[in-house]
Amino acid sequence: MRLIRCNSEADCESQDGKKCRVSIGILARGLSPQPYVQVSGDFLFMFTGLIQAVGTIERTEAGGVNRRLWIARPPQGFDTLALGESVAVDGACLTVEKLDHQRIAFFASAETLDRTTLGHRHSGDRVNLERSLALGDRLGGHLVLGHVDGVGRFVGAQRRGEDFWCEFEIPESRRRPYLVEKGSIAVDGISLTVASLEGERFAVAAIPYTWQHTTLSDRRPGDPVNLEFDLIGKYILRWLETHGQSSGPVSSGMTLEFLRQAGFV
Repeated sequence: MRLIRCNSEADCESQDGKKCRVSIGILARGLSPQPYVQVSGDFLFMFTGLIQAVGTIERTEAGGVNRRLWIARPPQGFDTLALGESVAVDGACLTVEKLDHQRIAFFASAETLDRTTLGHRHSGDRVNLERSLALGDRLGGHLVLGHVDGVGRFVGAQRRGEDFWCEFEIPESRRRPYLVEKGSIAVDGISLTVASLEGERFAVAAIPYTWQHTTLSDRRPGDPVNLEFDLIGKYILRWLETHGQSSGPVSSGMTLEFLRQAGFV
């Protein structure tokens, strides 16, 4: 399978000669009679959780159950941004709807507002920004789709030498099995490693660079944060549930040999 990344200005031609505008095209040889498959924000390698810039919300527009966010355009890394491109805003994958030299407009659907913190963001608030990956980019963090699973709470941060020990709370008990110690999680779009797990809380050790170049340092105890759990772990647990291997979110009979036979390893 060969991956082709197209600009929003580029025209991709299908087998029947018709033109279609796509953000990402997949050319699959021998797998489908159609040479191009269009993929939207669900593409597996969408983001990596390495924040490229922190933007400031200039204004918000409410429209019934929807919302539009106008964010100041960062001075670096977003000069080639195009209409229709995907950007993770505090970890939520949004589409560039309008843009000029000063600002970018994103539309947030009712589903996005229900699942994330974006419905509670106001003018002057800072948000983490990451553009979608291009073919050949380094995966410096972990695989992040920009599909927020739910909202957690920031408990607090304690300085330990130069790093910061940050604790978070997961209110939904059904989400907790998705976490494993030394596993990955995206908090407001930031790729972080789980350093500790205890009950409904987990902790991460944020390095100075992350603390200084993301909104993590803006958080205060009780603040809501967007959480996206590890993609691979979610699929494994879902597979176990649907195949009758577990009466709950975690299977007591799950072993390395079982996962190997199921094709996961």
